[in-house]
Amino acid sequence: MNDGGIPMESDEFLKARKVLGKTQKKIAELLGLSIKAVHSYEQGWRKIPSHVERQIFFLLSRARGDGEKLKSCWTVKKCPQERRKQCPAWEFQAGKLCWFINGTICECKAMKNWNEKMVKCRSCEVLADLL
Repeated sequence: MNDGGIPMESDEFLKARKVLGKTQKKIAELLGLSIKAVHSYEQGWRKIPSHVERQIFFLLSRARGDGEKLKSCWTVKKCPQERRKQCPAWEFQAGKLCWFINGTICECKAMKNWNEKMVKCRSCEVLADLL
């Protein structure tokens, strides 16, 4: 089901697995999936669920190893103090992982669902370099 956004594509999933340096078996274990599911995602036979996409981006963000160099989303986006106070990323001091948290106030509004959020996040400099 496409909730108005664009789910992760099979080629993005494959690229992420390769960037992480994992076999299909190892990525399946990390994500709590069957090897058959991983194969189906990479072949484009099955849509990649949002919870799997979220885990992939999380693993990529941790594997990057340059977390100290990254700026928080509110710094990158120059969010005013009032917007920061309303945003879960600010509340939990997770500005480098804002794309991981539902309900963040991106582009002055919270997105309705994960797919809609990821449409914004994929074009945002905070997440852009992961894939």
